[in-house]
Amino acid sequence: MLYEQVLNEEVRARLGGVHSADLLLRSYDFAVVEGLQASGDWDAAGRLLAADAAAMVRAGADAVVLCTNTMHRVADVIQAAIDVPLLHIADPVVRAAHAAHVRSVALLGTRFTMEQPFLRERLEAAGLRVLVPDEAGRRLVHDVIYDELVRGVVREESKHAVLDVVAALVERGAGGLVSGCTEIELLIAPDDVDVPFFPTTRLHALAAVDFALGE
Repeated sequence: MLYEQVLNEEVRARLGGVHSADLLLRSYDFAVVEGLQASGDWDAAGRLLAADAAAMVRAGADAVVLCTNTMHRVADVIQAAIDVPLLHIADPVVRAAHAAHVRSVALLGTRFTMEQPFLRERLEAAGLRVLVPDEAGRRLVHDVIYDELVRGVVREESKHAVLDVVAALVERGAGGLVSGCTEIELLIAPDDVDVPFFPTTRLHALAAVDFALGE
């Protein structure tokens, strides 16, 4: 929902009039995807997303935007299946962090994103130091995402608990916050933190508009 809102509003803002984004959309039953994540069957997840990405390219897509941080775990498999760019979610975060002169970031996301290297290493390869919460913090953030946010539940108590996790990371030296799960932007806003906030959903959608409009 946030992706489509940003894409359509930004295209209208740049092109004027009643312009909107020309999109091909593939949405999933999240229970299926979550089941593959929980079982660690990333090969099946990669095949699923790669096949659909290829179908969208055949239908006319000039680029593919994978609207999730966690499933970038299989980004290479998707890119190998298509002959147009897969616009990686980490790259606009890197550009935004460098523009803000931030060199060390806190990364919040699902346990997969915080503990596995697929997103962290791409950020680190671009010169960013990446900090993740301790075990208790990772468990809390992961549970808030899966038990609440993906179900449409937004609780003030959870917001404060996650902000406590962020504060601990800032104390450890994080100079910015990467919302490395698209759902986190339902819970935390830039004004909630005292460091630059890098919302992957918005940054990714804006990068897609840049690409589509040749900017």
